[in-house]
Amino acid sequence: MMHTARPGVQRAAMIVCSLVTAGCSSSTRADGGYPHAAEPIGTVRQSYDGALSESLAVYTFRNIDRLFPTRTIPRSAHPLPLPAADTPLGDLSFTDRGVRYTLDDYLGRNRVSGLLILQDGRIRFERYRLGNSPRTRWMSMSVAKSITSTLVGAALKQGYIASLDDAVTKYVPALAGSAYEGVSIRDVLMMSSGVRWNETYTDPASDRRRLLEAQISQVPGSAMAVMRSLPRAAPPGTVNNYSTGETQVIGEVVRHATGQPLSTYLAERVWSRVGMESDAKWWLDSPGGTEIGGSGFSATLRDYARFGQFLLNDGVANGERILPEGWLAEATTPKRLRNGSMLDYGYLWWTPTSLSARRDGAYDAQGIHGQFLYVNPAVHLVIVVWSAQPKPSGGAVVDDWSFFMAVADALRSSSGVGRG
Repeated sequence: MMHTARPGVQRAAMIVCSLVTAGCSSSTRADGGYPHAAEPIGTVRQSYDGALSESLAVYTFRNIDRLFPTRTIPRSAHPLPLPAADTPLGDLSFTDRGVRYTLDDYLGRNRVSGLLILQDGRIRFERYRLGNSPRTRWMSMSVAKSITSTLVGAALKQGYIASLDDAVTKYVPALAGSAYEGVSIRDVLMMSSGVRWNETYTDPASDRRRLLEAQISQVPGSAMAVMRSLPRAAPPGTVNNYSTGETQVIGEVVRHATGQPLSTYLAERVWSRVGMESDAKWWLDSPGGTEIGGSGFSATLRDYARFGQFLLNDGVANGERILPEGWLAEATTPKRLRNGSMLDYGYLWWTPTSLSARRDGAYDAQGIHGQFLYVNPAVHLVIVVWSAQPKPSGGAVVDDWSFFMAVADALRSSSGVGRG
């Protein structure tokens, strides 16, 4: 059963506290023993402005369910074990742009607050920093986009969505007559709708900030009102333009197609079947309302890793196929626009640019402030990274993909997998 936030007096006080002022505590509500519930947090505007202090960033990123109403994705009654590997990850050093780094350099310089390396379903490395623990829920930001994409695959498997070539207006009639008229689900999954969008996080006048302000207003339907108001910039399927708004549209497609909130559908088709150990949370556009498809999902480090393992298993959970056969191979590989040009992007998944990573079939989900879910099928590898970089982008000293490939190469060498 879903536990939906209610717009009571305590909740309303918490929302005002979190959105308008910095340094609020959780004294306005109880939180079932969550270990970080009493910490002061900043505001969502401070986060997007890059104005959080280093300590406030940590507190805020592990308490994002205090920024907006959320819906809970309940833990499974039968958690999937993640045993320790017989041999942990050994010493690691690698070169990035001519500079030699160690594993500890990566953790410190990128302000990594949690790192889990899973190979063959076993933990090769797990580290919590900056006060985090296995009980900590951490924000994913745009990693949520890839979770939403995965729900599209699940809806296709169940027949709720007939085809990716269907028009989005078939499932979201409210977009009829907008710039999304004539746009397919596939176009939106490739962020290639041709609808105008400015994603600049720090620009208060950008479309991304307009969408954020709509969420802050907590007026039901305000996020989709932003999407309906946007003009067309190019023909559908011809130009790729990174847009968090596209994922709000995809979330609406899934919600209308399945007749369920995204959290409910995720809980039913993935969270419970995969065997997640802890509850997760997902931001809503208003109390009891609609999930924010492109951000605001928070879960524990091990449950993000379990989600990655589900992907490594080709969308099969506990013997049941949840995603269509071949879905992940299609969703996580570079796509071609209608004009023939190629994208280093899949269906709301990032694809690598290096030849070695492409040979491995590697892909990842990324979120601002330094969040990653990396999957490498050739090495049977999942890496989850939480970071607490105060700036939305540009805060990484060490390139994360250089680190990922160094881990992949080290494990390939030690275990003999992925050779050939």
